[in-house]
Amino acid sequence: MAKINLLPWREERRKLRQKDFYGMLGLAALAGVLVSFLIVSYYNGRIGSQNSRNQYLHAEITKVDGQIKEITELDQKKNRLLARKEVIEQLQANRSQMVHLFDSLVRTIPDGVTLSAIKQEGDILTLTGRSQSNARVSTYMRTLEGSGWMSKPDLNIIEAKAGNPGLPYEFNLKVKLVNPNAPKEGEDAGKPAAAPASATPAAGGTSS
Repeated sequence: MAKINLLPWREERRKLRQKDFYGMLGLAALAGVLVSFLIVSYYNGRIGSQNSRNQYLHAEITKVDGQIKEITELDQKKNRLLARKEVIEQLQANRSQMVHLFDSLVRTIPDGVTLSAIKQEGDILTLTGRSQSNARVSTYMRTLEGSGWMSKPDLNIIEAKAGNPGLPYEFNLKVKLVNPNAPKEGEDAGKPAAAPASATPAAGGTSS
């Protein structure tokens, strides 16, 4: 009986299978590398896109910060201008007030009273003078209260002093300056304020 040796065929088939296995393994590895490359490229693209958005947002935030700084500077300029405007308005009001004040001082001095000194500290006016009697000073204080430009007269000193027999009493009193044209609290600023009460000048009043 003839004998057939099958070992070469089996060895060849085993080598062929190994070759196919390594080929499939290489294809799988190549496919894995390709998939990994695609995944990495996809996420790199997403990261790049997000970085672009972040840069855009950062640029816009920088612009907004600049605009906020500009607005802050404009607000500061506005506040300085308003402060200047308020000072100018106050100066205008004070100028008008001083004119009316001196007019009121002339009108309110009664007969038998004369002023020797006037001193202003803020809205407090100190009047120093001489009088014929205590009653004359009391009359003067009531007249000041009704002038509309001065209020709350407060007599500090009144005493008899030599040097002027016709005006033997020296007095010192303080009054608070007011502006009757200024709107009162709770009053509509658009409505004109009531006119100040005019004091009737006493005949024969003198001032110095």
